[in-house]
Amino acid sequence: MSRLLVIGCGGVAGVAIHKCCQNSKVFEEICIASRTKAKCDALMEKLQGKTKTKITTAQVDADKKEEVTALIRAYQPDAVLNVALPYQDLTIMDACLECKVDYIDTANYEPEDTDDPTWRAIYEKRCEEKGFTAYFDYSWQWAYEERFKEAGITGLLGTGFDPGVTSVFVAYAKKHYFDEITTIDILDCNGGDHGYPFATNFNPEINLREVSANGSYWEDGHWIETKPMEIKREYDFPEVGKKDMYLLHHEEIEALGRNFPEVKRIRFFMTFGQSYLTHMKCLENVGMLSTSPINFDGKEIVPIQFLKALLPDPASLGPRTVGKTNIGCIFTGKKDGKEKTLYIYNVCDHQECYKEVESQAISYTTGVPAMIGAALVCSKVWKKPGVFTTDEFDPDPYMELLNEFGLPWVVEENPVLVP
Repeated sequence: MSRLLVIGCGGVAGVAIHKCCQNSKVFEEICIASRTKAKCDALMEKLQGKTKTKITTAQVDADKKEEVTALIRAYQPDAVLNVALPYQDLTIMDACLECKVDYIDTANYEPEDTDDPTWRAIYEKRCEEKGFTAYFDYSWQWAYEERFKEAGITGLLGTGFDPGVTSVFVAYAKKHYFDEITTIDILDCNGGDHGYPFATNFNPEINLREVSANGSYWEDGHWIETKPMEIKREYDFPEVGKKDMYLLHHEEIEALGRNFPEVKRIRFFMTFGQSYLTHMKCLENVGMLSTSPINFDGKEIVPIQFLKALLPDPASLGPRTVGKTNIGCIFTGKKDGKEKTLYIYNVCDHQECYKEVESQAISYTTGVPAMIGAALVCSKVWKKPGVFTTDEFDPDPYMELLNEFGLPWVVEENPVLVP
């Protein structure tokens, strides 16, 4: 039985907390903490009486290491689950390191202000070393490897769906279906419709920056960078249908390229409708996606943060979103000397998610794996000193928990491949 500190109380956090309460055999107690304690209190009231898990709440500013450290010392958790903002990853990791407490998150670090001169200098040097220019990558958190080892604590990075489940799919395919994997295509399809002319299914700052950035993929041991939305494919997704998808840079490619060096090519595709892309391009052209502060009417504002305030809150999309998601990996490779292809994927229904936890499927498919990663670390099934991604552990326990807690997966032999 474990005590878990959950930092964050947005859409993904809400799902993860619901699922922790469903898994009371692992989570005896949880503390929900965020900058706005009232949100934590409201969620606690909603869940109390429906779970054996004891719930408490706290206020914390996750931008301030001293506040996070003080809360960890006061609550004495077995682990910290970070479902706040990627901007806050390093602050929370620093606090966990000081308190020698295990750390789990769903997405890797990226800065809030990408034009900050100090950060920019480090970023540009790392881009030159790595060969791609994404604002988010694992190098910032991998730099904690030796310190986490010395402290004897586990850092589990990126246990959402992608990254997270998709990386576990790779480890599972290698363990059970392939002697050698040649190519991996990660496909993320959201076939849902929320009815708005334009909205994002998760944090607009993260979503829009990710989509408008250069794409990149791993091939023959090096990165190939592409212009935003340069590579487009159409795919017929099981239970969703034909959708246009575009090649993006995504963080799990970096980890998979490191941990599965025999793989010749790794790509990531995400589906977008034309209306979304048109709105995004217009906003980009007028400067609304900028992270650089501007002066407006005597006040300093950040355009993308102002845009975030104007757009629908992703957590509010659940009641009105219909349709399904399909996220998975298509593999080519060899087994027993013979060529083999395989597709492992999950299909998730937006309305079914809302009925269960009052969330749309995007938050659901991230929040469930967040709980699973925390459960495996807390129960010491995935416990070793250092910093790891989800593909570096035995995938079987994770895959079993996906089935148990609402994300059943399908293995399809001989799928249609992506050209």
